[in-house]
Amino acid sequence: MVNRRTFVVVIDSLGVGSEETSYLYGDDGANTLSHMFQATQGKYKIPHLQSLGLCNLTEVEGNPAIEKPLAYHGKLHEQSVGKDTMTGHWEIMGVLTTQPAVTFTDTGFPEDLMKELEEKTGHKYIGNYAASGTEIIKDLGERQLETKEMIIYTSADSVLQIAANEELFGLDEIYRVCDIARKICSSRPEWMVGRIIARPFVGNNASNFTRTANRHDYALSPSDRTVLDSMKDAGYDVISIGKINDIFNTCGITRAIKSKSSHEGLRQTIDVAKEDFNGICFTNLVDFDAKWGHRRDPEGYAKELVDFDENLPDLLDAMREDDILYITADHGNDPTWKGTDHTREMIPVIIYSKSFKEPKELALGESFADIGATIADDYGVELPKIGKSLKEILK
Repeated sequence: MVNRRTFVVVIDSLGVGSEETSYLYGDDGANTLSHMFQATQGKYKIPHLQSLGLCNLTEVEGNPAIEKPLAYHGKLHEQSVGKDTMTGHWEIMGVLTTQPAVTFTDTGFPEDLMKELEEKTGHKYIGNYAASGTEIIKDLGERQLETKEMIIYTSADSVLQIAANEELFGLDEIYRVCDIARKICSSRPEWMVGRIIARPFVGNNASNFTRTANRHDYALSPSDRTVLDSMKDAGYDVISIGKINDIFNTCGITRAIKSKSSHEGLRQTIDVAKEDFNGICFTNLVDFDAKWGHRRDPEGYAKELVDFDENLPDLLDAMREDDILYITADHGNDPTWKGTDHTREMIPVIIYSKSFKEPKELALGESFADIGATIADDYGVELPKIGKSLKEILK
């Protein structure tokens, strides 16, 4: 067994430019990282990410490329069909998605699905259309306080989301309802959305409704074995931080840590880096996507990235000589783009270790799974069916 620690940090939605297939999704020209700094006129600085080579991957106004980055740095194409959270994360860990997940963006959920949900939960519903999560609770939250109807909504993703006032329903009841919704949607292929998401909120009127940190995702399990499964089966620690445990439906996870924010998620990763473990710590930082990308807020996105950059040195300092850190993303969500959906983009891959002597720019990767394949090869566990190991360059 290899004695090593690996950290994978997903800056959720930090795409670095469109690829050949982006036009199929209406995203040709999207570039999350570049456009947010362009929109904020280069006033925000990310010197530590810049030093690792992130700004060598695409133009980042106010943060020029540098000659000798401290990390291997490159971009990866997506092989899977889609541009959603599960597809991206699953591919990172070696699973190819060939069929697009079912969505109900334009139609809402079918009447017979909703009828079954009402009957089995004992709650009537309101909503049932694609909407921003913060806007729909402003629109329907006061009615829910009067009637105790579930607020049902979706998005461009393969999700059924249930918003409910935490103080009115109670968390246990919200989770019970979502668990029932998961079972119903999994009972028929045409209803099988990727995730059911509990969206608790608090407040007593539209002016002060606020979503809480008690979100919970009820996801499908990956369609095949992942690198996480192989790591766990080989006796390694697989520590998840943030929504990773939900995305993989607990598969391959040995310890799960919940986060209330991206800032907390990174601080939790730093805390884990101060512990003794042997294996992988896999972190998702969701606020970049949920708070700023979907809401098309380049200023908020850039500030969040600055906060990450300011805390990054603490993680680098806590790393041991032979630890390896991967910084990457799962899709794009260009905050300057039309609509509110994810954007089909390449993702960055930054690979850092204090032991690296002369890191360089990587050739353009054919799959997000290059990350998982490299990790599997590094630990001598079962290689995924897709992805090319980069281990040779890391020697």
